[in-house]
Amino acid sequence: MPPSRRQPLTAVLVVLLPVLLLGGIWLGGHPDRLPGFARDALVADHQTRVVDEAIQRIASDYYRPISTSRLSDASLAGVVKSLGDRFSHYLTPSEFRQFNTPPSFTGIGVAVGPQRRGLLIGRVFDSSPAARAGLQPGELIVAVNGRKLEGLSAEAAIALIKGLPGTDVRIAVERSKTPRARHGATRTLKITRATISEPVVVSVIKTVHGVKLGAVALATFSPGAHGEVHEAVEHLLRAGARGIVLDLRSNGGGLVEEAQLIASIFIGKGTIVTTRGRTQPTQTLVATGNAIRSSIPVVVLVDSNSASASEIVTAALQDHRRATVVGTHTFGKGVFQEEEPLSNGGALDITVGEYFTPNGRNLGGGGVTQGAGITPEVLVAHDVDGATGLNVALATLAAKVK
Repeated sequence: MPPSRRQPLTAVLVVLLPVLLLGGIWLGGHPDRLPGFARDALVADHQTRVVDEAIQRIASDYYRPISTSRLSDASLAGVVKSLGDRFSHYLTPSEFRQFNTPPSFTGIGVAVGPQRRGLLIGRVFDSSPAARAGLQPGELIVAVNGRKLEGLSAEAAIALIKGLPGTDVRIAVERSKTPRARHGATRTLKITRATISEPVVVSVIKTVHGVKLGAVALATFSPGAHGEVHEAVEHLLRAGARGIVLDLRSNGGGLVEEAQLIASIFIGKGTIVTTRGRTQPTQTLVATGNAIRSSIPVVVLVDSNSASASEIVTAALQDHRRATVVGTHTFGKGVFQEEEPLSNGGALDITVGEYFTPNGRNLGGGGVTQGAGITPEVLVAHDVDGATGLNVALATLAAKVK
Protein backbone atom coordinates (compact mmCIF):
# COMPACT_ATOMS: atom_id res chain seq x y z
CA MET A 1 0.00 0.00 0.00
CA PRO A 2 1.58 3.34 -1.02
CA PRO A 3 2.26 5.84 1.77
CA SER A 4 -0.37 8.61 2.21
CA ARG A 5 0.50 12.03 0.79
CA ARG A 6 -0.99 13.57 3.94
CA GLN A 7 1.74 12.19 6.21
CA PRO A 8 4.40 14.85 5.37
CA LEU A 9 1.81 17.63 5.84
CA THR A 10 0.72 16.14 9.16
CA ALA A 11 4.32 15.97 10.32
CA VAL A 12 4.88 19.60 9.36
CA LEU A 13 1.78 20.69 11.29
CA VAL A 14 2.85 18.69 14.34
CA VAL A 15 6.13 20.58 14.34
CA LEU A 16 4.72 24.04 13.44
CA LEU A 17 1.72 24.22 15.77
CA PRO A 18 3.76 24.28 19.03
CA VAL A 19 6.11 26.82 17.42
CA LEU A 20 3.20 29.06 16.38
CA LEU A 21 1.60 28.69 19.80
CA LEU A 22 4.80 29.62 21.61
CA GLY A 23 5.35 32.49 19.14
CA GLY A 24 1.86 33.80 19.77
CA ILE A 25 2.38 33.68 23.51
CA TRP A 26 5.73 35.46 23.19
CA LEU A 27 4.32 38.18 20.90
CA GLY A 28 1.37 38.64 23.25
CA GLY A 29 3.86 39.55 25.94
CA HIS A 30 5.95 41.67 23.57
CA PRO A 31 3.42 43.68 21.49
CA ASP A 32 6.13 46.17 20.59
CA ARG A 33 7.57 43.54 18.19
CA LEU A 34 4.29 43.29 16.24
CA PRO A 35 3.47 45.25 13.05
CA GLY A 36 1.67 48.54 13.81
CA PHE A 37 -1.85 47.47 12.76
CA ALA A 38 -1.67 44.23 14.75
CA ARG A 39 -0.05 45.87 17.77
CA ASP A 40 -2.75 48.58 17.98
CA ALA A 41 -5.57 46.04 17.76
CA LEU A 42 -4.02 43.80 20.41
CA VAL A 43 -3.25 46.63 22.83
CA ALA A 44 -6.70 48.23 22.39
CA ASP A 45 -8.41 44.88 23.06
CA HIS A 46 -6.22 44.29 26.11
CA GLN A 47 -6.97 47.76 27.54
CA THR A 48 -10.73 47.25 27.04
CA ARG A 49 -10.52 43.93 28.87
CA VAL A 50 -8.60 45.56 31.73
CA VAL A 51 -11.34 48.21 32.14
CA ASP A 52 -14.04 45.52 32.15
CA GLU A 53 -12.00 43.49 34.64
CA ALA A 54 -11.62 46.48 36.98
CA ILE A 55 -15.36 47.23 36.86
CA GLN A 56 -16.24 43.61 37.65
CA ARG A 57 -13.76 43.43 40.55
CA ILE A 58 -15.03 46.67 42.08
CA ALA A 59 -18.63 45.52 41.76
CA SER A 60 -17.69 42.19 43.33
CA ASP A 61 -15.26 43.22 46.09
CA TYR A 62 -16.06 46.81 47.10
CA TYR A 63 -17.28 46.90 50.71
CA ARG A 64 -20.57 48.54 49.68
CA PRO A 65 -22.87 47.26 46.93
CA ILE A 66 -22.47 49.15 43.66
CA SER A 67 -23.93 48.30 40.26
CA THR A 68 -21.79 47.64 37.20
CA SER A 69 -23.98 50.06 35.21
CA ARG A 70 -23.10 52.89 37.60
CA LEU A 71 -19.41 52.03 37.34
CA SER A 72 -19.63 51.84 33.54
CA ASP A 73 -21.30 55.27 33.42
CA ALA A 74 -18.56 56.69 35.65
CA SER A 75 -15.79 55.18 33.50
CA LEU A 76 -17.32 56.57 30.29
CA ALA A 77 -17.73 60.00 31.88
CA GLY A 78 -14.10 59.86 33.00
CA VAL A 79 -12.88 59.01 29.51
CA VAL A 80 -14.68 62.01 28.02
CA LYS A 81 -13.58 64.30 30.87
CA SER A 82 -9.95 63.34 30.18
CA LEU A 83 -10.25 65.17 26.84
CA GLY A 84 -10.17 68.48 28.70
CA ASP A 85 -13.02 69.72 26.49
CA ARG A 86 -15.77 71.55 28.36
CA PHE A 87 -18.15 71.04 25.44
CA SER A 88 -17.84 67.24 25.26
CA HIS A 89 -19.86 65.05 27.62
CA TYR A 90 -21.14 61.57 28.23
CA LEU A 91 -24.90 61.37 28.79
CA THR A 92 -26.22 58.49 30.87
CA PRO A 93 -29.33 56.70 29.55
CA SER A 94 -31.60 58.77 31.83
CA GLU A 95 -29.84 62.04 30.89
CA PHE A 96 -30.09 61.17 27.20
CA ARG A 97 -33.83 60.55 27.53
CA GLN A 98 -34.23 63.93 29.27
CA PHE A 99 -31.99 65.55 26.65
CA ASN A 100 -34.46 64.47 23.95
CA THR A 101 -37.60 65.44 25.85
CA PRO A 102 -39.90 67.33 23.44
CA PRO A 103 -39.93 71.12 24.01
CA SER A 104 -43.60 71.07 25.05
CA PHE A 105 -42.53 69.25 28.23
CA THR A 106 -39.99 71.89 29.20
CA GLY A 107 -40.94 73.86 32.11
CA ILE A 108 -39.94 76.82 34.27
CA GLY A 109 -39.71 79.69 31.77
CA VAL A 110 -36.20 81.11 31.63
CA ALA A 111 -33.71 81.80 28.86
CA VAL A 112 -30.27 80.75 30.06
CA GLY A 113 -26.70 80.78 28.85
CA PRO A 114 -23.76 78.53 29.70
CA GLN A 115 -21.41 79.48 32.50
CA ARG A 116 -18.61 77.37 33.97
CA ARG A 117 -20.46 76.82 37.25
CA GLY A 118 -24.01 76.52 35.92
CA LEU A 119 -26.64 78.34 33.87
CA LEU A 120 -26.83 82.13 33.86
CA ILE A 121 -30.39 83.47 33.62
CA GLY A 122 -30.63 85.94 30.77
CA ARG A 123 -34.39 86.39 30.65
CA VAL A 124 -37.40 85.35 32.74
CA PHE A 125 -40.59 84.84 30.74
CA ASP A 126 -43.65 86.78 31.85
CA SER A 127 -46.26 84.84 33.89
CA SER A 128 -43.99 81.75 33.97
CA PRO A 129 -43.27 79.52 37.00
CA ALA A 130 -39.81 81.13 37.17
CA ALA A 131 -41.35 84.62 37.30
CA ARG A 132 -43.75 83.56 40.06
CA ALA A 133 -40.83 82.07 42.01
CA GLY A 134 -38.96 85.40 41.83
CA LEU A 135 -36.05 84.35 39.61
CA GLN A 136 -34.19 87.33 38.14
CA PRO A 137 -31.92 87.93 35.12
CA GLY A 138 -28.29 87.78 36.18
CA GLU A 139 -28.81 85.01 38.75
CA LEU A 140 -26.89 81.75 38.34
CA ILE A 141 -28.53 78.31 38.57
CA VAL A 142 -25.84 76.15 40.22
CA ALA A 143 -27.74 72.94 41.06
CA VAL A 144 -30.90 71.06 40.07
CA ASN A 145 -32.51 68.56 42.46
CA GLY A 146 -29.32 68.53 44.50
CA ARG A 147 -26.99 67.87 41.57
CA LYS A 148 -24.31 70.47 40.91
CA LEU A 149 -24.25 71.74 37.33
CA GLU A 150 -20.53 72.50 37.21
CA GLY A 151 -18.92 70.23 34.64
CA LEU A 152 -22.15 69.56 32.72
CA SER A 153 -22.84 70.87 29.25
CA ALA A 154 -25.55 73.52 28.98
CA GLU A 155 -27.73 71.01 27.14
CA ALA A 156 -27.38 68.36 29.86
CA ALA A 157 -27.98 70.95 32.61
CA ILE A 158 -31.11 72.25 30.88
CA ALA A 159 -32.31 68.67 30.45
CA LEU A 160 -32.30 68.27 34.23
CA ILE A 161 -34.73 71.19 34.52
CA LYS A 162 -37.09 69.70 31.95
CA GLY A 163 -39.98 67.52 33.05
CA LEU A 164 -43.69 66.88 32.84
CA PRO A 165 -45.98 69.83 33.57
CA GLY A 166 -47.20 69.73 37.17
CA THR A 167 -44.05 68.08 38.54
CA ASP A 168 -41.67 69.90 40.87
CA VAL A 169 -38.01 70.70 40.43
CA ARG A 170 -35.65 72.12 43.09
CA ILE A 171 -33.36 74.87 41.78
CA ALA A 172 -30.35 76.20 43.68
CA VAL A 173 -29.80 79.79 42.58
CA GLU A 174 -26.86 82.03 43.37
CA ARG A 175 -27.51 85.74 43.66
CA SER A 176 -25.16 88.31 42.18
CA LYS A 177 -21.87 88.32 44.05
CA THR A 178 -20.97 91.20 46.33
CA PRO A 179 -17.63 93.05 46.40
CA ARG A 180 -16.66 91.09 49.54
CA ALA A 181 -17.81 87.67 48.38
CA ARG A 182 -16.41 85.56 45.57
CA HIS A 183 -19.82 84.01 45.06
CA GLY A 184 -23.23 85.39 45.97
CA ALA A 185 -25.66 83.95 48.50
CA THR A 186 -27.42 80.77 47.38
CA ARG A 187 -31.12 80.03 47.79
CA THR A 188 -33.05 76.89 46.90
CA LEU A 189 -36.49 77.15 45.31
CA LYS A 190 -39.10 74.50 44.57
CA ILE A 191 -40.74 75.35 41.25
CA THR A 192 -43.65 73.54 39.61
CA ARG A 193 -43.02 72.93 35.92
CA ALA A 194 -45.53 74.05 33.32
CA THR A 195 -45.90 74.05 29.55
CA ILE A 196 -44.07 77.11 28.26
CA SER A 197 -45.38 78.67 25.07
CA GLU A 198 -42.86 81.50 24.77
CA PRO A 199 -42.48 82.21 21.03
CA VAL A 200 -39.16 81.62 19.30
CA VAL A 201 -39.36 85.03 17.61
CA VAL A 202 -40.67 88.29 19.06
CA SER A 203 -40.75 91.49 16.99
CA VAL A 204 -41.63 95.08 17.79
CA ILE A 205 -41.53 98.43 16.00
CA LYS A 206 -40.05 101.45 17.78
CA THR A 207 -39.75 105.12 16.89
CA VAL A 208 -36.39 106.74 17.69
CA HIS A 209 -35.81 110.41 16.87
CA GLY A 210 -38.80 110.27 14.57
CA VAL A 211 -37.48 107.21 12.69
CA LYS A 212 -39.39 103.92 12.66
CA LEU A 213 -37.13 100.95 13.47
CA GLY A 214 -37.81 97.23 13.85
CA ALA A 215 -36.40 94.83 16.45
CA VAL A 216 -36.50 91.06 16.08
CA ALA A 217 -35.52 88.90 19.07
CA LEU A 218 -34.64 85.25 18.38
CA ALA A 219 -34.62 82.85 21.34
CA THR A 220 -33.02 79.80 19.68
CA PHE A 221 -32.00 78.43 16.29
CA SER A 222 -34.63 75.70 16.29
CA PRO A 223 -36.07 74.01 13.19
CA GLY A 224 -38.04 76.54 11.14
CA ALA A 225 -36.72 79.58 13.03
CA HIS A 226 -35.48 81.17 9.80
CA GLY A 227 -39.03 81.28 8.43
CA GLU A 228 -40.30 83.08 11.52
CA VAL A 229 -37.42 85.59 11.43
CA HIS A 230 -37.95 86.25 7.72
CA GLU A 231 -41.68 86.78 8.22
CA ALA A 232 -41.05 89.15 11.16
CA VAL A 233 -38.49 91.20 9.21
CA GLU A 234 -40.76 91.52 6.18
CA HIS A 235 -43.70 92.52 8.40
CA LEU A 236 -41.64 95.25 10.09
CA LEU A 237 -40.41 96.60 6.75
CA ARG A 238 -43.97 96.70 5.38
CA ALA A 239 -44.98 98.58 8.54
CA GLY A 240 -42.46 101.31 7.71
CA ALA A 241 -39.33 100.24 9.63
CA ARG A 242 -36.22 101.72 8.04
CA GLY A 243 -33.74 99.49 9.79
CA ILE A 244 -33.61 96.18 11.73
CA VAL A 245 -32.12 95.20 15.10
CA LEU A 246 -31.49 91.45 15.31
CA ASP A 247 -31.49 90.64 19.04
CA LEU A 248 -29.47 87.49 19.80
CA ARG A 249 -28.93 88.07 23.52
CA SER A 250 -29.14 84.92 25.67
CA ASN A 251 -29.35 82.84 22.50
CA GLY A 252 -27.07 79.86 23.07
CA GLY A 253 -27.33 78.62 19.48
CA GLY A 254 -28.94 75.63 17.81
CA LEU A 255 -28.87 74.31 14.26
CA VAL A 256 -26.05 75.48 11.98
CA GLU A 257 -28.37 75.19 8.98
CA GLU A 258 -30.75 77.67 10.61
CA ALA A 259 -27.82 80.03 11.21
CA GLN A 260 -27.01 79.84 7.49
CA LEU A 261 -30.59 80.61 6.49
CA ILE A 262 -31.05 83.46 9.00
CA ALA A 263 -27.77 85.10 7.97
CA SER A 264 -28.98 84.81 4.36
CA ILE A 265 -31.93 87.08 5.19
CA PHE A 266 -29.41 89.93 5.43
CA ILE A 267 -26.48 88.73 3.26
CA GLY A 268 -27.12 88.36 -0.45
CA LYS A 269 -24.13 86.25 -1.41
CA GLY A 270 -20.86 84.86 -0.11
CA THR A 271 -19.66 82.57 2.65
CA ILE A 272 -21.58 82.32 5.91
CA VAL A 273 -19.44 79.76 7.76
CA THR A 274 -16.92 76.99 7.09
CA THR A 275 -16.76 73.83 9.22
CA ARG A 276 -13.74 71.51 9.53
CA GLY A 277 -13.04 68.36 11.51
CA ARG A 278 -10.61 65.45 11.69
CA THR A 279 -13.17 62.96 10.36
CA GLN A 280 -15.70 65.53 9.17
CA PRO A 281 -15.34 66.78 5.58
CA THR A 282 -14.68 70.51 5.21
CA GLN A 283 -17.95 72.21 4.35
CA THR A 284 -18.58 75.83 3.36
CA LEU A 285 -22.11 77.14 3.80
CA VAL A 286 -22.97 80.11 1.59
CA ALA A 287 -25.80 82.62 1.43
CA THR A 288 -28.91 81.14 -0.13
CA GLY A 289 -30.19 84.32 -1.80
CA ASN A 290 -33.41 86.34 -1.46
CA ALA A 291 -31.93 88.75 1.11
CA ILE A 292 -33.49 92.09 2.02
CA ARG A 293 -32.08 95.18 0.30
CA SER A 294 -28.48 95.91 1.28
CA SER A 295 -29.43 99.57 1.75
CA ILE A 296 -31.50 98.66 4.84
CA PRO A 297 -29.20 99.15 7.87
CA VAL A 298 -28.85 96.31 10.38
CA VAL A 299 -27.60 96.09 13.97
CA VAL A 300 -26.94 92.82 15.80
CA LEU A 301 -27.41 92.94 19.58
CA VAL A 302 -25.40 90.35 21.57
CA ASP A 303 -24.26 89.54 25.10
CA SER A 304 -21.98 87.06 26.89
CA ASN A 305 -24.60 84.32 26.45
CA SER A 306 -24.73 84.68 22.65
CA ALA A 307 -22.98 81.51 21.52
CA SER A 308 -22.46 79.02 18.72
CA ALA A 309 -25.07 79.63 15.97
CA SER A 310 -25.62 83.16 17.33
CA GLU A 311 -21.92 83.84 16.84
CA ILE A 312 -21.98 82.32 13.34
CA VAL A 313 -24.67 84.79 12.26
CA THR A 314 -23.10 87.75 14.07
CA ALA A 315 -19.61 87.08 12.69
CA ALA A 316 -20.93 86.61 9.14
CA LEU A 317 -22.73 89.97 9.24
CA GLN A 318 -19.66 91.58 10.80
CA ASP A 319 -17.16 90.09 8.33
CA HIS A 320 -19.35 91.08 5.36
CA ARG A 321 -19.67 94.60 6.84
CA ARG A 322 -23.43 94.14 6.70
CA ALA A 323 -24.20 95.04 10.32
CA THR A 324 -22.88 96.90 13.33
CA VAL A 325 -22.51 94.68 16.40
CA VAL A 326 -23.72 96.17 19.69
CA GLY A 327 -23.57 94.74 23.21
CA THR A 328 -21.00 92.81 25.23
CA HIS A 329 -18.32 90.30 24.25
CA THR A 330 -19.92 87.05 23.07
CA PHE A 331 -19.37 83.63 24.61
CA GLY A 332 -16.62 82.41 22.28
CA LYS A 333 -17.49 78.91 21.07
CA GLY A 334 -15.70 77.92 17.88
CA VAL A 335 -16.43 74.19 17.90
CA PHE A 336 -19.44 72.01 17.18
CA GLN A 337 -20.60 68.74 18.66
CA GLU A 338 -22.23 65.57 17.38
CA GLU A 339 -24.59 63.37 19.35
CA GLU A 340 -23.59 59.70 19.08
CA PRO A 341 -25.99 57.19 20.75
CA LEU A 342 -24.46 54.19 22.52
CA SER A 343 -25.72 50.62 22.90
CA ASN A 344 -26.46 51.12 26.63
CA GLY A 345 -29.07 53.80 25.89
CA GLY A 346 -26.69 56.66 26.71
CA ALA A 347 -24.83 58.86 24.25
CA LEU A 348 -21.63 60.73 23.59
CA ASP A 349 -22.04 64.45 22.91
CA ILE A 350 -18.53 65.20 21.69
CA THR A 351 -16.72 67.89 19.74
CA VAL A 352 -16.11 66.73 16.17
CA GLY A 353 -15.00 69.91 14.45
CA GLU A 354 -14.44 73.66 14.37
CA TYR A 355 -16.17 76.41 12.49
CA PHE A 356 -14.62 79.47 10.90
CA THR A 357 -16.09 82.85 9.93
CA PRO A 358 -15.95 84.21 6.35
CA ASN A 359 -12.67 85.96 7.23
CA GLY A 360 -11.20 82.73 8.65
CA ARG A 361 -11.62 83.52 12.36
CA ASN A 362 -12.23 80.70 14.82
CA LEU A 363 -14.24 82.26 17.63
CA GLY A 364 -13.08 79.68 20.17
CA GLY A 365 -9.47 80.70 19.71
CA GLY A 366 -8.72 77.47 17.84
CA GLY A 367 -9.44 75.22 20.81
CA VAL A 368 -12.08 73.55 22.94
CA THR A 369 -12.12 76.13 25.73
CA GLN A 370 -14.14 79.31 25.90
CA GLY A 371 -12.22 81.61 23.63
CA ALA A 372 -12.01 84.65 21.40
CA GLY A 373 -15.68 85.42 20.81
CA ILE A 374 -16.87 88.55 19.03
CA THR A 375 -16.03 92.05 20.16
CA PRO A 376 -18.87 94.50 19.39
CA GLU A 377 -18.13 97.77 17.64
CA VAL A 378 -20.40 99.47 20.21
CA LEU A 379 -19.95 98.19 23.77
CA VAL A 380 -22.74 98.23 26.36
CA ALA A 381 -21.13 98.27 29.80
CA HIS A 382 -24.04 97.32 32.07
CA ASP A 383 -27.32 95.85 30.87
CA VAL A 384 -28.98 94.07 33.80
CA ASP A 385 -32.60 94.60 32.78
CA GLY A 386 -32.05 94.33 29.00
CA ALA A 387 -33.49 97.78 28.28
CA THR A 388 -30.13 99.55 28.11
CA GLY A 389 -28.76 97.26 25.41
CA LEU A 390 -31.83 97.56 23.23
CA ASN A 391 -31.89 101.35 23.60
CA VAL A 392 -28.21 101.59 22.58
CA ALA A 393 -28.86 99.27 19.61
CA LEU A 394 -31.82 101.37 18.45
CA ALA A 395 -29.86 104.61 18.81
CA THR A 396 -26.96 103.11 16.83
CA LEU A 397 -29.38 101.96 14.14
CA ALA A 398 -31.14 105.32 13.97
CA ALA A 399 -27.79 107.01 13.33
CA LYS A 400 -27.24 104.71 10.33
CA VAL A 401 -30.57 105.49 8.67
CA LYS A 402 -30.11 107.81 5.71
